[in-house]
Amino acid sequence: MSTVANMAKVPELRKRILFTLGMLAVYRLGVHVPSPGIDAAELAKFFSDKGDTILGVFNVFSGGALERLSIFALGIMPYISASIIMQLLAPTIPYLERLKKEGELGQRKITQYSRYLTIVISCVQGFGLAAYFQSQGVVINPGLAFKIQTVITLAAGTAFLMWLGEQITERGIGNGISLIIYAGIVAGLPGAISNTVTLVQENQMAVLSLIFMCVFMAAVIYGIVYVEQAYRRVPVQVAKRVVGRKVFQGQNTGIPIKVNSAGVMAAIFAMAIISGPISLARLSNIPWLQRFSQQYLSFDGWITNVIMVVLIIFFFFFYTAIQDQTNPEKIAENIKKSGGYIPGIRPGRATADYLEKVIVRIAFVGAIYTCLVCVLPGILQSNAGVSFYFGGTSLLIVVGVALDTMQQIQAHLVSHDYDAMMGGNVRGRKLKGRRAG
Repeated sequence: MSTVANMAKVPELRKRILFTLGMLAVYRLGVHVPSPGIDAAELAKFFSDKGDTILGVFNVFSGGALERLSIFALGIMPYISASIIMQLLAPTIPYLERLKKEGELGQRKITQYSRYLTIVISCVQGFGLAAYFQSQGVVINPGLAFKIQTVITLAAGTAFLMWLGEQITERGIGNGISLIIYAGIVAGLPGAISNTVTLVQENQMAVLSLIFMCVFMAAVIYGIVYVEQAYRRVPVQVAKRVVGRKVFQGQNTGIPIKVNSAGVMAAIFAMAIISGPISLARLSNIPWLQRFSQQYLSFDGWITNVIMVVLIIFFFFFYTAIQDQTNPEKIAENIKKSGGYIPGIRPGRATADYLEKVIVRIAFVGAIYTCLVCVLPGILQSNAGVSFYFGGTSLLIVVGVALDTMQQIQAHLVSHDYDAMMGGNVRGRKLKGRRAG
């Protein structure tokens, strides 16, 4: 409660929160704006029995935009896919690698290329969706003109969401892209709860199954919060130093390495990649491929889960490797510059090798944890007969983004308190100087 009270007292933070809420409200309004040329009644009928299929999964991550084929039907996933491709290409293409080393200016260039690639991916996916829904008979005037206008509409919607996320990151409380996904998932909760209550009232779902599912989800949420805040502390001893006339005493400190160093990005990246081939399989007109996708490529199918686990592990280690706070060479260099050392480990290369072993072991535990959270709840809910998708990936994203957002808010509060304290000290010194004069 004290944090909420402090948020209201800080004008800058209050403006950032209101701006973020306003941008998310714009996003939710856009979800209800349909693309032109769609028969809304036929589309609703088509999606009435798609809640437990892979289309239902994609609909959750688009915030319900897919079932309306709104201007935001593609969601923010094309931008995430483009970012993944650029990060994978950076180590292999010398030009991109040079840009990455140029700091903020180079990062702006890479971001610009990611935007262009986002538009290309959006056009491809938009054309696939237009062709698929046209084949399902939910289009008023089918033809090439419908496909072209749908591609333009959906690509423009994704570009607007991309801009919206960047604005939230710069002028809001941060994590713009993650907050858009978070808002889309949370927006489906009231309807999902209402549908579940209806199932229980109509005796289509046992009360014990509902209680067990709620207890299990509460336990999973508790486990996510616990692991998200867990870290391994690597001890560091800083020796006594003399700089000029000042003497800095030695001290024992530590480097915290998070268990889930990749956060929610590994799950988001995996979902973004897996959506491509599954969408193509579902949208194809090949009978055997459609039968295969319907039988195995569902969110509780073993093939999908195996692919999901492999992608999560890959992206977990990949995202951990590209972050500065988990880069063993940079950590070892910073320790050496500060005059510190890890007890029992020689400074320099030996420290980097030791840190690499520690980070790999912790990352392995974090990757296994992420896989369990993303896969097991979905399988359990499917076996319990739940008619909506709110599996482990959604839980991880919702809880992870909520924790990150609270940390951002806490950082703003600490920064404000520090600035206020320093401002008070400066004013006090000026006042003492005037009195002395």
